[in-house]
Amino acid sequence: MSTIAVLGAGPGLGMSVAQRFAQEGYDVGLVSRSADRHPGYLEALSANGVRTTAVAADLRAPGEVLRALEAISEELGPIDVVYHGPGAQDLTAASVGILETGPSDVRAAVAEVVEPAAEVASLVLPAMRSRGSGSLIFVSGLSALVPLPFLGPYAPASGALRTYVRTLAAATSDDGVRVGSLVVGGLIERGDIHQMLAGATSYRTLDPDEVADAVWRLASGEEDEVVFDVLTQAPS
Repeated sequence: MSTIAVLGAGPGLGMSVAQRFAQEGYDVGLVSRSADRHPGYLEALSANGVRTTAVAADLRAPGEVLRALEAISEELGPIDVVYHGPGAQDLTAASVGILETGPSDVRAAVAEVVEPAAEVASLVLPAMRSRGSGSLIFVSGLSALVPLPFLGPYAPASGALRTYVRTLAAATSDDGVRVGSLVVGGLIERGDIHQMLAGATSYRTLDPDEVADAVWRLASGEEDEVVFDVLTQAPS
């Protein structure tokens, strides 16, 4: 039996990823900052006979990534796939634009966005490379590819995350390990931010189930990067 760790389990994309992999027979470990919604998440997944566990952890706090991954491994066994979602930034995350962004802002954004991803990789890659199998999927924002000045320090941080992920993919390509890049530009339906902004924004949205299918393709090695952009592309 294979296991996926969903780091960033929310009602939108996180749960869609969990359900997509559960359909493929995976056991599912969920991680989010609060345990308040875990019972509902676990009930929804367990209804389909999936073995699940959930851990409340702030993945940006020291030692929390290790604690969360160890808890999942103890409950479900070795982790075969890691989906790392907390690095994705939403449209309201930046408090200053790029022209008002200073060095300290960039340092803080990189620490928030890139360092947790690097910690995840350092913890799971050795075992995956030793086994000759495994997948890591990292989410970055559209500013990794498209200039979005209003995101301020999160624009360069998102670019740094994508570059880190793509470099990891090149370094592990001969080890049987897949490192995938998911670039998301748009509000995810059913997610917390989408619910918060419902009716207050004209932004086009993304179907989390469609994005979760892309995560499956990345983990399966069918693609190495998938980009969703409903922010800058004109409606068809």
